[in-house]
Amino acid sequence: MERQELLELLERLHDKYNNPGFIEHDPVSIPHRYTRQEDIEISGFLAATIAWGNRKAIVKSALRMMQFLDDAPYDFTVNASHAEMATLSAYVHRTFNGQDLTNFILALRRIYTLNGGLGGYFQEQWNQTGDLRTVLSRFRALFFSFDHPSRCEKHLSSIDKGAACKRINMFLRWMVRRDGRGVDFGLWRDIPMSALYLPIDVHAGNMGRALGMLVRKQNDWRAVEEITANLRKFDPEDPVRYDYSLFGASIDGYLKDN
Repeated sequence: MERQELLELLERLHDKYNNPGFIEHDPVSIPHRYTRQEDIEISGFLAATIAWGNRKAIVKSALRMMQFLDDAPYDFTVNASHAEMATLSAYVHRTFNGQDLTNFILALRRIYTLNGGLGGYFQEQWNQTGDLRTVLSRFRALFFSFDHPSRCEKHLSSIDKGAACKRINMFLRWMVRRDGRGVDFGLWRDIPMSALYLPIDVHAGNMGRALGMLVRKQNDWRAVEEITANLRKFDPEDPVRYDYSLFGASIDGYLKDN
């Protein structure tokens, strides 16, 4: 596919899917239920954490998770009593269970009471380093810096081990991108959109390869670097907006029809 033809396809799909109609059936619908920044951040982070598999099931499970948090994620995170925390043991979404949720809430409690919250921490670290890769590494180290079951660690991918970090990159897209289209929140203004990396999964990886933007076969961090670098050639200021394009190409059956 010629460069101009590819650009036109990316732009057409971006315009088709980056609008409020995208929200209802996507995990991003969970943070859209709230108006307080801390609620948006915590609910978004937790929804992104369980965002693998069927989107309908993800949204259903994330809504149930919010019910476990009394539909007040920030207040529950910082104020829940021992007895209230114990109720989380009944939660389960695939391999993410109540023990995982409990430890994630405890980690978030520490971040909000000691580190300025998710937005405060990510933006402070970005201002210090100017490198989102370093920020991802430091965040994971901070998140698991207290006593916790080792099983919890699989639910927050490690860039240091070469993981694609799809779910945390998706969460960062929600928090950082600001384009006025109503899907992403654009709350963390210290971090430029140009710094973001594509949240690559099986579908995005396959579409990237089909469209000639990704050669690497594994969907790992090296693939994230490669495809994001190619997307920056089309829009260096906001390359991750084409996440909608790759999603749309999959939904529209581009591989099947071409």
